[in-house]
Amino acid sequence: MEPLGPSHDRSSFDSGVLELDRYLRDQAGQDARRKVATPFVLVAGPASILGYYTLSACGVQSAELPEAVARKLPRYPLLPATLLGRLAVSRARKGQNLGRLLLIDALRRSLRNTAEVASIGVVVDALDENARAFYLHHEFAELRDHAYRLFISMATIDKAFRVP
Repeated sequence: MEPLGPSHDRSSFDSGVLELDRYLRDQAGQDARRKVATPFVLVAGPASILGYYTLSACGVQSAELPEAVARKLPRYPLLPATLLGRLAVSRARKGQNLGRLLLIDALRRSLRNTAEVASIGVVVDALDENARAFYLHHEFAELRDHAYRLFISMATIDKAFRVP
């Protein structure tokens, strides 16, 4: 897992989702240079991309948070969070748990970053019902009034990575 760089062959990546493929090919490098999002790629060999995800900072309305999370936080109208903007796996590698591996890396990286930049959790906008089910399976919860906008708290992430 490494940050997207100029040596990575983005043109041959095919997740089967045109929007995600087009983003990696045409936009991810620009977003990285402009500091809008940071793309990370899972590679096999020097250039072949097996999957990718992006992280950036975002804000979440406290009124949108699940009640169990909101009651433990200050009542600020907008709270800092990390946006998992995109996550995609190569169609040729589907069924090999690479999506889970990418998610784990994204969550671990997000947790480590809270030492320097505050974040109450990770937000993701699921593209479809399959993506939504994937995130719900991994302990994300719906934000209020947004069935496809999901959230997992840093407390939950921290607990998952804490060694007993």
